[in-house]
Amino acid sequence: MKAFKFRLVPTPEQETLLSRHAGCVRFVWNKALDLQTRRLDAGIPLLSYGDMAKLLTLWRSSEEYGFLALGPVHPQQQTLKNLDRALWEALDKTNPKRFPRFKRKGEGDSLRYPDPLQIKIDLATRDPQGRNLLPRIFLPKVGWVKVRVSRDIEGDLRNATVTRTAGRWAVSLQTEREIPEPEIRTRPEVGVDLGVAFFASTSDGFRIHPSPDLSMAMKAAKKKLVWEQRKLSRKDRKGPKSQNFRKQKIRVARAHERVANMRLDFLHKASTTVGETQAVVYVEDLKIRNMTRSARGTKESPGRNVRQKSGLNRSILSQGWGTFLSLLAYKLERRGGRLVQVDPRNTSRTCFACGHIAAENRPDQTAFRCVSCGYEDHADTNAAKNILRAGHARCACSPGQPGEFVALPFSRRINPRE
Repeated sequence: MKAFKFRLVPTPEQETLLSRHAGCVRFVWNKALDLQTRRLDAGIPLLSYGDMAKLLTLWRSSEEYGFLALGPVHPQQQTLKNLDRALWEALDKTNPKRFPRFKRKGEGDSLRYPDPLQIKIDLATRDPQGRNLLPRIFLPKVGWVKVRVSRDIEGDLRNATVTRTAGRWAVSLQTEREIPEPEIRTRPEVGVDLGVAFFASTSDGFRIHPSPDLSMAMKAAKKKLVWEQRKLSRKDRKGPKSQNFRKQKIRVARAHERVANMRLDFLHKASTTVGETQAVVYVEDLKIRNMTRSARGTKESPGRNVRQKSGLNRSILSQGWGTFLSLLAYKLERRGGRLVQVDPRNTSRTCFACGHIAAENRPDQTAFRCVSCGYEDHADTNAAKNILRAGHARCACSPGQPGEFVALPFSRRINPRE
């Protein structure tokens, strides 16, 4: 399964139709969620997806909710499926997830077309007269919409999802194709230490960080974002300038999108570099949510160094560690490699040479000097070496035949010195 995401170029009339259809989907989600929540509060069993689909048919044919019939039915049925799955996952006592919430207008607008027979793609780039044309895609009750296809679409189409972000529409096409099973590889292998000063450092001394041009571009984009946010704070939300507030809100969203696109581009390139050159990558099992928890505390016991902790949290979240690990995991897997996580405790304070653990081993951010044996190295490189050794210990304890690589579940942790 693979997804191909492209930018849509709809006409103003098509944008209105897409917004209307997304509003119908949002209404169905909120209406069904309100009904299911009332049943939970009253102690009545939840309705199944089949029952909700029958109610949707009644809503579309009724006089009060007849506007739902103006939009395609499949995206509305798909949102009921998503809601049903989200409710049961939230009520699962073994591994509960967040309870679904009501959707607001303009946030997370999307349309999922699950039937590939309703989607048509025309990749012709020239008309009979030889004029250049954009490829186009056919969406039910919208028509042919121009799309900017940036790469070849591989496989058979399975579904399509249309989303709106920062006022721009995009389509994600999920395809399916058969590929041969990759050959399992166990060499070469490397330990990777994620950081803030340097994005990542490997056990062989290589450091991964954005190029100077990209760093300058991201810095300028973040400065532009701060400027647009400052302008938004001065706009009147409800007065006669409310239209200006909505326009400025879109500018802020697009500034956010530009920064996010730059970060995602770097993460894709970094994960591709590591995934194509390594077979097994060992990383720390970082609890990013716990690491970025606010230090504000409560009214009874207020926290300390709240401003400093807030800045550190912002720096950690701006790195995109979680996204990098997700990208690296699937890129390694499709090439026959593996991503293994180990216990992060004391990886930065442990001497790789003698194993001495002390906070004094790191006199500053980059240097590592063991107070016991005098071993010196870059702090991040020393941590990456400890991660590599902990990964070896974990794989040595894995069940399997000699020479066979078997990774333990992520819940099993091994200390660097075990």
